[in-house]
Amino acid sequence: MSRKMKNKVVSNLLIERIASEGKCVGHHDGKVVFVSGVAPGDVVDVRITKGKSSFMEGQAINFHEYSTDRVEPFCEHFGTCGGCKWQHINYELQKDYKRQQVVDQFTRIAKVPIPEVLPILGSAQTRYYRNKLDFTFSNKKWLTLEQIRSEEDFDRNALGFHIPKMFDKIIDIDHCYLQGGISNDVRNELRSFALENNLTFYDIREQVGLLRNLIIRTTSTGQSMVIVQFGEDNPDQIPQVMEFLKAKFPEITSLLYVINTKGNETFHDLELVTFAGLPYIEEEMEGLKFRIGPKSFYQTNSEQAYELYKVARDFAELKGDEVVYDLYTGTGTIANFVAKKAKQVIGVEYVEAAIEDAKLNSQINEIDNTLFYAGDMKDVLNEEFISQHARPDVIITDPPRAGMHEDVITMLLRLEAPTIVYVSCNPATQARDVALLGEKYQVERIQPVDMFPQTYHVENVIRLTLKS
Repeated sequence: MSRKMKNKVVSNLLIERIASEGKCVGHHDGKVVFVSGVAPGDVVDVRITKGKSSFMEGQAINFHEYSTDRVEPFCEHFGTCGGCKWQHINYELQKDYKRQQVVDQFTRIAKVPIPEVLPILGSAQTRYYRNKLDFTFSNKKWLTLEQIRSEEDFDRNALGFHIPKMFDKIIDIDHCYLQGGISNDVRNELRSFALENNLTFYDIREQVGLLRNLIIRTTSTGQSMVIVQFGEDNPDQIPQVMEFLKAKFPEITSLLYVINTKGNETFHDLELVTFAGLPYIEEEMEGLKFRIGPKSFYQTNSEQAYELYKVARDFAELKGDEVVYDLYTGTGTIANFVAKKAKQVIGVEYVEAAIEDAKLNSQINEIDNTLFYAGDMKDVLNEEFISQHARPDVIITDPPRAGMHEDVITMLLRLEAPTIVYVSCNPATQARDVALLGEKYQVERIQPVDMFPQTYHVENVIRLTLKS
């Protein structure tokens, strides 16, 4: 950024609309200005923090007028935590902008003819909708400017979320509106217990400390899983912590811990110990049971996941005699969900542990028309694989945010399945993939689904059919 633009203040900027990634947009001197933490209709003074030839970024430092679309944020941590960036915007407008985000991405990136994008499916729950949260212990508690200037001696131990763009600073969370059930009580009681007993909170820079991470998972059936991650192997204090949780919260159905002395918090390669209860919890959907282990992926909004999967099944238009390929199947949730309406479902997923979960979910639901394979999608989905299995009538694909590898798209074009149902958590990469699939496919239906209220994220389902 040029020195001339640095710290420049743009006065009375009208915020016009919401752009990608939740930032809002205004215009000044022919340039787009991106501003966070504001709402369409606000009139603000903005201090420029970044500038290029065609755009600027900045922070609102003064409000002249507030948008009529604003609502009062309900969380005391709003604006610092960074988890629910749209709490100040009413939910109806949130949904409108998420739908528009899908329209914009397909118009700018896919560049193929599209039907009218259907109204977004909103989430019935706009608070307490998540079934999984990760909290971090830290001895580097985030302090506000007021706290720092007061020169008081604050306790620096915290249990909460990472401050955006600061890997070693944690905001101490009192109440989180993302997860209901026992979540807030477990977090707060464990923090109090740790402080009363002088247990050490993790120092991410020095890589020392007993208490490192807390994961809480809940289900719509009332079950709960609590995982405590310890940063050191302490045979005296670890049982002390786990016994406290077991006694204080007898309703926990799966209580586990893991000792992690690695440089990061991931524990997929580590052994977990079941301290009390079962090593899994179970979610239900249309009478189907889905077993969720500590390393299993499951959509984090259970109620809305059901709506999402119903859309995918509806778009597949299954009659009962189709062979379905479920790509990026995860723990086989979609595969098992659609199996009763198909002749056979073949699921492919990179993570071997997830495939074992998928097979188990078929087994406990007495589903016998599924097959699951583990491996990198671009390597598994090849000519040899196709020759050993029936060709697909329908392909359902639900890739990660990065979208599908180009080799996978090439294979889909070669397979020429009559129908592709593409589920995506990132409409931009979905639109990019559709541009490539447009060689042989046309977009028939587009259905956005809101899985994450109070955030800019949107899920999207499209139905593609072979061109005649």
